[in-house]
Amino acid sequence: MRVAAGMIFAGAVSLLASSAAWSQALPTKGATAQPQAAAAPAPVPAPPPAPVSTRPPCNNPNALGIGRTVEIDTTGGPGFGFEHFKELDFLRDKEVVLTFDDGPWPVNTPSVLKTLAEECTTGIFFPIGKHATYHPEILRQVMAAGHTIGSHTWSHAALVNKKLNEDQRKEEIEKGFSAVKWALGKAPAPFFRFPALQHPPEMVTYLGTRNIAIFSCDLDSFDFKASKAQTIIDTVMRKVEKNGKGIILMHDFQRHTAEALPELLKKLKAGGYKVVAMRAKAPVQTIAQYDEEVVKDLKLPTVSSRPVSSVVQTISE
Repeated sequence: MRVAAGMIFAGAVSLLASSAAWSQALPTKGATAQPQAAAAPAPVPAPPPAPVSTRPPCNNPNALGIGRTVEIDTTGGPGFGFEHFKELDFLRDKEVVLTFDDGPWPVNTPSVLKTLAEECTTGIFFPIGKHATYHPEILRQVMAAGHTIGSHTWSHAALVNKKLNEDQRKEEIEKGFSAVKWALGKAPAPFFRFPALQHPPEMVTYLGTRNIAIFSCDLDSFDFKASKAQTIIDTVMRKVEKNGKGIILMHDFQRHTAEALPELLKKLKAGGYKVVAMRAKAPVQTIAQYDEEVVKDLKLPTVSSRPVSSVVQTISE
């Protein structure tokens, strides 16, 4: 089992008293300022605003719940997940982070959301930009449920592909965030995961300049290879018991993952594991050029090496 990096870096994770991490509603979106009469042509109408979370307090006494919430300062593009990044190990023993890639997708993503709600717990969703434009209503459900949302590129292109030039790689990253922003009606977290966890060094550097955190994982469920739900459950539990904790990679795009999740969360609860929620200190700052490209191309409506303590802050226990 790894030694927590909080023992390596001075003043590791700060603690702040707070309790209702699950039951707090999302803030209501502010009203948009009225355009001046002599302003430029009015923007194309935005999609309907995302619903505000109305989730009641957890009524399941046996729910997995949320152990604590941490806030991430993404300045400089910190990396998380020991598959690729060894510096920021903020998880305590028996703590996990649930992450889901490749959505939003009909049936499967709503099923994942239902299970998370029943267990009063949370995850990080890394949607594909195109999928976000196909099913913005599902992605807004993810946000309304209080989950953290990042991005997983525009089209899931392998950014290590040598046929892509640097501008095309950047476009995959930036249009992904812009598409998610369009779907949500607000900017998502500056959290990014590379397709297939393949990290071209120049894009890692680029994300650092954009202050976007990079997520690898500590254990991969390999759910996209599984032919049945039980295989996913067995794989995750075997790996988490070996590691003792970790960022778990799954896919809300996959049917077997949605089928496996109820039993998997019950096993995590029975094993004494607690879920850590990860929030960003500030939303991503999308680039206007790519915001416009998403709207234009699809004819859509408008819409580190630093110490752990400087990157991750516990905001609830």
